[in-house]
Amino acid sequence: MPLLNKLSSSLAPSLTRLRIALTVFFALDGFLFAGWVVRIPAIKEQTGASASDLGLALLGVSAGAVVTMTLTGRLCARFGSHPLTVAAAVLLSLSIALPAQTHSALALGLVLLVFGAAYGGINVAMNSAAVDLVAALRRPVMPSFHAAFSLGGMIGAGLGGLVAAGLSPASHLLVLTVTGLVVTAVAGPVLLRHPSPTAHEGTGPAPSPGARGDDRARLSGRTRRLVVVFGVIALCTAYGEGALADWGALHLEQDLGAHAGAAAAGYSLFALAMTAGRLSGTTLLERLGQTRTLVAGGLTAAVGMLLGSLAPTVWLALLGFAVTGLGLANIFPVAVARAGALAGPSGVATASTLGYGGMLLGPPAIGFLADWFSLPVALTTVAVLAAVAAVIGFAARRTPAVQDPEARAGSRPPAAERASAEPCLTERR
Repeated sequence: MPLLNKLSSSLAPSLTRLRIALTVFFALDGFLFAGWVVRIPAIKEQTGASASDLGLALLGVSAGAVVTMTLTGRLCARFGSHPLTVAAAVLLSLSIALPAQTHSALALGLVLLVFGAAYGGINVAMNSAAVDLVAALRRPVMPSFHAAFSLGGMIGAGLGGLVAAGLSPASHLLVLTVTGLVVTAVAGPVLLRHPSPTAHEGTGPAPSPGARGDDRARLSGRTRRLVVVFGVIALCTAYGEGALADWGALHLEQDLGAHAGAAAAGYSLFALAMTAGRLSGTTLLERLGQTRTLVAGGLTAAVGMLLGSLAPTVWLALLGFAVTGLGLANIFPVAVARAGALAGPSGVATASTLGYGGMLLGPPAIGFLADWFSLPVALTTVAVLAAVAAVIGFAARRTPAVQDPEARAGSRPPAAERASAEPCLTERR
């Protein structure tokens, strides 16, 4: 025991540095993505694209991201999630300047393939690194990383709204490129110097050699199905994030007559509410457990999005966006963390692919629905899928928290993890 305590104490500063650096990358990702989305109306006007043309162009982001996500899990296993996070951050920073250089929907779609590839890669790599770090910290702190993403999005959207009238899209996105490269140069070396904590942690209970191989073979099919279940939950909620990011400002401006600043503030308010919800996510998980968190979040988001999409005034729509942000706040990080706890990096990759696929495939779907019906009607699909996520979360309430054989060998979690009425979502032994 003294040896374990000494090892744990020696690792604490390293884990703290890793947590800070990883938080910075989550915030940078949200900041850059929000900076892009608030300029979508201007890029749409610049390219002369219709709603359906813009939806097809945005499909480039989806295609690039989904293809990259399917590969990133294996790349993380081979090269490590930390180097991949840094490399993807560099590519994301460089590629964000490209959309403002296009003048047709086709050219926009092509450059968004590159942007999507970088976006997909950094999100799988960051979440894989976060799952490992959460396991080492032994607390359900995954929502805090996603809170940083939301905070970055709020700041990016807010600044984008402020400069929208006086700064061209090309100049704005170029500033984002420089910002991203500088932040990566500062925070990147921390990740590159320190490997994943689970590679050298050594503080968990020893595995059971006799049971590991057979148990994994027996549970592999079931585990994969459970990972897909949590990936579908992530998809349903991330669909709403993508829809509000890409179409929320346009809805406020086009359907409700809001000026450009107020339209951009819509996503900023959504991100602020989501940040507040995620900052309280660890406390909610410890006190309410996963099922209540998932179900309450899904139902709250459904109600909020019905208000946000169908409200007759700008202020009621903004209130609906805020309620939606609170509801969606913790569902995605919980789902991805749970998938990682079940199946490690491959689980994170699968759930992230489904989840971010929903975020990136949702906007093109909204575009087509807006052409066929109307944008407000199209946005009500966000409420429908949030309710579906709540139903699936309730149906999965009896799913075991972990599948590792050691959990079956009688080891008990720390007291902090037993504080919740349900098992800690991110527990890995």
